[in-house]
Amino acid sequence: MKKVFRTILFVVLGLLIIGTFVFLWKKSQPKVTSYEIVTPQTMTIQKKTVATGKVEPRDEVAIVPQISGIVSALYKEAGQYVKEGELIAKIQVIPEMGTLNSAEAQVTKAKLNLEQTQREFDRTKALYEKKVVTKEEYEKEETNLAIAKQDLQTAQDYLEIVRDGIAKRSASFSTTNIRSTISGMILDIPVKVGNSVIQANTFNAGTTIATVADMSNMIFRGNIDETEVGRIKEGMDLLITVGAIQGEKFNAVLEYISPKSTEENGAILFEIKAAVKIPDDTFIRAGYSANAEIILDSRENVMSVPESTISFSGDSTFVEVFTGMDGKSQKFEKKHVELGLSDGINVEILSGVTTEDQLKGNKKSDK
Repeated sequence: MKKVFRTILFVVLGLLIIGTFVFLWKKSQPKVTSYEIVTPQTMTIQKKTVATGKVEPRDEVAIVPQISGIVSALYKEAGQYVKEGELIAKIQVIPEMGTLNSAEAQVTKAKLNLEQTQREFDRTKALYEKKVVTKEEYEKEETNLAIAKQDLQTAQDYLEIVRDGIAKRSASFSTTNIRSTISGMILDIPVKVGNSVIQANTFNAGTTIATVADMSNMIFRGNIDETEVGRIKEGMDLLITVGAIQGEKFNAVLEYISPKSTEENGAILFEIKAAVKIPDDTFIRAGYSANAEIILDSRENVMSVPESTISFSGDSTFVEVFTGMDGKSQKFEKKHVELGLSDGINVEILSGVTTEDQLKGNKKSDK
């Protein structure tokens, strides 16, 4: 029994020794590296740059009251369309007590003056009818009466303006009725009924009642790096990609390049604006983030290869052309080529190879 176990042990040890030698022999064999074979293709190569920004209305107007007071009514909501002159809100005027008392006193004074003038006119008229006073004196009192009536009307109008914000005689021009100054969509109404608002004046921009914009006229506003700004110009075509609308791109035309840069996180950027062409069946919300692709240069139907096939030596560029197999190894011949436009992935080949040549590509695997 012991002899059997001893025999088995020797066999196992022998197999382990043989396996170890086989493994070490395989490890000592040279590795064969193979490469992908690439054929030059005819394609269109475009060199692009990308500007980041957002899509927004070209004209966005803040509706500000021309009188201070309290919002008494809101007739519209954000998202609704309004026409020019359409009523959005109404302001209730809170009069200043000193000014109100002064206006009431002026009305009282004008009434007393009118009553006195009326009595004088009646006496003069009676005397004129009896031929006691001249026509000149009668016409003078008649004029004084008309002036007194006008003074009373003016004082009453002023009292109404102080108390109500508008005189009854000019109700169609009321500054308490807040109307849209353009036709478009209401983007925001930042106030609520009961909020106090301030009129626009020389020293204050006033309280915004609503923001209205023409959503049919949109622009892309973004920034481009200083290294690319010298290669673009007004009138160039852009392709706008909106992050919120997947799978759809919009054409645009570059309209503006800022003459002054801004610095952001150490990068020098220039602002650009482009008119975006929005289809009628597509709704773009104001402020959508977007990217603009700008084609800086383009070559159509040119021979090109992946940039990974290109090798460099000083100022010269080369590719390696497949010439056949040497056993398991691939053989390549180095050829000089002239390069044209590159898009960062593929590069144009001006001369040196043909579309029938097979080129050395990326390393494929080790055997």
